Amino acid sequence: MTVRIYQVHMEGGEEHEHIAEVAWVNVADPNEKGTSSRSGMVQWLEEAPSHRAIVSDGMSSVEVGVVNATPKYLRTHADGKWTNNLLALPRY
Repeated sequence: MTVRIYQVHMEGGEEHEHIAEVAWVNVADPNEKGTSSRSGMVQWLEEAPSHRAIVSDGMSSVEVGVVNATPKYLRTHADGKWTNNLLALPRY
């Protein structure tokens, strides 16, 4: 399953480590939407190789990866580099 993250909720700052929650929609079924805590999304992504999260601008998309820090957090990864696409998303 692939979900598209379209909003982020920040707590305690404005960097990737401060993403507390994400809003997502199932790419295959746009009626399936939800929110997940950072740790919940990290766990879901690590559960199975078929679990993917992306950020899209309508023209292109980038993968969301897990940064292995303490605690783990989310960040986009494109062209072999960590990128800031999650931080550019609208807040809620």
